[in-house]
Amino acid sequence: METVHSVCALDCPDCCSMLVQVESGRATRLRGDPNHPVTQGFLCGKVAQYLEREYSPDRLLYPQKRVGAKGEGRFERISWDEALDTIAARLGKIAGEFGPEAILPYSYGGTLGMLNGAGMDRRFFHRLGASRLDRTICSTAGGAGLMAANGFRYATEPEQFRLSKLIIAWGANIHGANIHLWPFIVEARRNGAKLVVIDPIRTRTAALADQHVAINPGSDLALALGLMHVIIGEKLYDADYVDRYTNGFDALRDRVANYPPDRVAALTGLAAQDILQLARDYATTRPAAIRVNYGVQRSERGGAAVQAIAALPALTGAWREAGGGLHLSTSQAFQFNRAGLEMPELQNRSALGREARIVNMSLLGKALTELDGPPVKALVVYNSNPAAIAPDQNIVLRGLCRDDLFTVVLEQLQTDTADYADILLPATTFLEHTDIYFAYGHHYLPLARPALPAPGEARSNVETFRALALRMGFDDACFRDTEDDMIRTLLDSGHPFLDGITLERLDREHFVRLNVAPGSSSKNAPFLPFAQGGFGTPSGKCEFGAETLEYTPPAESRLGDATLRGKYPLELVSSKNDDSMNSTFGNRTAVDQDTSILHLHPSDAEARAIRTGDRVRAFNDRGSLLLKAHVDGVVQPGVVRSPATRWLKRASDARNANVLTSDRLTDMGGGPTFYNCLVQVERCGD
Repeated sequence: METVHSVCALDCPDCCSMLVQVESGRATRLRGDPNHPVTQGFLCGKVAQYLEREYSPDRLLYPQKRVGAKGEGRFERISWDEALDTIAARLGKIAGEFGPEAILPYSYGGTLGMLNGAGMDRRFFHRLGASRLDRTICSTAGGAGLMAANGFRYATEPEQFRLSKLIIAWGANIHGANIHLWPFIVEARRNGAKLVVIDPIRTRTAALADQHVAINPGSDLALALGLMHVIIGEKLYDADYVDRYTNGFDALRDRVANYPPDRVAALTGLAAQDILQLARDYATTRPAAIRVNYGVQRSERGGAAVQAIAALPALTGAWREAGGGLHLSTSQAFQFNRAGLEMPELQNRSALGREARIVNMSLLGKALTELDGPPVKALVVYNSNPAAIAPDQNIVLRGLCRDDLFTVVLEQLQTDTADYADILLPATTFLEHTDIYFAYGHHYLPLARPALPAPGEARSNVETFRALALRMGFDDACFRDTEDDMIRTLLDSGHPFLDGITLERLDREHFVRLNVAPGSSSKNAPFLPFAQGGFGTPSGKCEFGAETLEYTPPAESRLGDATLRGKYPLELVSSKNDDSMNSTFGNRTAVDQDTSILHLHPSDAEARAIRTGDRVRAFNDRGSLLLKAHVDGVVQPGVVRSPATRWLKRASDARNANVLTSDRLTDMGGGPTFYNCLVQVERCGD
């Protein structure tokens, strides 16, 4: 028996360091690394069961080609040579006839590994001249809002939350989607801290909080402006910090004057007194930290909402202290040489000879059915399951069904998207290949080597795209780079945060804290990114940006388009399921049961003669789906919730909540507005 170090590669802020117990070449147990300051020896429930996936009888083991109609999921085994020859020939023919931009890669966070998520694949598609994918499906709106205010995606460290006296979880279901922050919050509460959760859903975290602020979906910007109205009006802000380190205070004061508590109460569904008290508590409690998550930004004004929330710690000076500030993402602290890894200059050597067009992944349905000049004729999917996760699902599926669309899918299990593939390739799991990772919830840089052999003929994404490049005659030296070559390139950025972190050191230590507190006498000194200004904006100051902060209710909301509201009076929130990871674990029976539910408030259920256990149909102009009713206290009146993301093939009507969501985009970043969705619900049987 031996214990091998690894890293959880799934799309979660925690990026856990793992120990794999291996006996006779087979893993028998996974556990968290007790030496990792954030993982602290435990794994979340979903990853603790990952060996079920690793050794699943449903693992894809060999290349296959489609023998049935698209969507049927019928394939026959072929060799890697035949698969690569077929792909190279078809992509070459499409590029020759329509131009290389007719080829579209589609990928996202199926792995957070840099090499298998944004490495050899990017080089391949750049050299080919394929369309570039704007990867907007999750975090771009919030990232744009944060950058507008702070200029960096830096954050209060999770370890500092133990020092906080007030913690606001804003659109953040920490207990379900960021569990390794929870022990620090527990410690803070034992020391007298208060936890406030702002969320339209009574999540696990909200149920455990000292206060749940049940806000109307999509009204977060209005609440942030209302809090600032009180803080500025009652002179509770840090005048010295504002004067030294911010821009636009006068314009902000004028903007928030229009958002008194009474008006904000009407917009958010909260009591005016609760808004007053929350503002006073936040401004007068030190240190105070906000854990804002991406739930906030899946709304029409989501980018501005994050920008306004990011202004709060600058307004109160909360950045000055350990345990204060704001945490959305730590991702930019990982100052890799991404250009060296991805090599965008290869586009100049492609048949296109220039930068390729950009296609927004949140508009995949339109890209597959409407885009021209050229149309999309080939789709290469990896690290994603767009049939299940993309909005306006009926249009997406119509596009995937096109007979003239050549589709390649790299996968571990036969997902809904895999059913539409022409060529289906078996991919390794994170336990089976080398990769280096970034976290967006802490500052520890990890490396993982293979803990287990790849089953069957499964190959890593790096291997697959390297082989495709060589098959297509790309003779650039970069396509012969080893994984270690690519890691060394990534680390060679010249940024002080990475100073002294080498591949050899990572091999010895498995994870290393970034040098986020350079010059400190302690390697574990807290990172206080904006204690003395130092914002990444052109001015070097926090930009309040009041001109972008006017609140307008989303079109698909209770205060939005009256005609839509008349037809579809309920606001659907398809937020993350606690025990799955987007669609990654949709094959599990327990996950399917969780994601086949529609939560209703008792008043909305009574008006429709619906009881728990009834079969119900949720519908709007875009589509409909069948779910099982749960009448409970999870949602407020006028809101329904269907946890994401169900596998279509497990549903009787082969649809999930994204058949109802629109492809309307956010105000910043071009992200999806998943949580602004109006529906009607009716009972349709037991």
